[in-house]
Amino acid sequence: MIDTIRAVIRDHARLSIDVAGLDENTDLYRAGMTSHASVNLMLALEAAFDIEFPERMLNRRIFQSIAAIRGALDELKAEVRSA
Repeated sequence: MIDTIRAVIRDHARLSIDVAGLDENTDLYRAGMTSHASVNLMLALEAAFDIEFPERMLNRRIFQSIAAIRGALDELKAEVRSA
């Protein structure tokens, strides 16, 4: 999952640094991601993982780091399994 998240970030977050070198807790906004790029990132994550982020998750905190994204995806997958 982390490799896919990193690939999506690399392709859609418009960072000027190498995503491979980012720590999972690095703040992507501080690394250069704009709010516009975060929307592109969200849409690409939805496509890559065949999920839809609910409105409650549409905030800066969810897309702030690789770890935060992974946590949100884990939560969404758990919700699908329990439904």
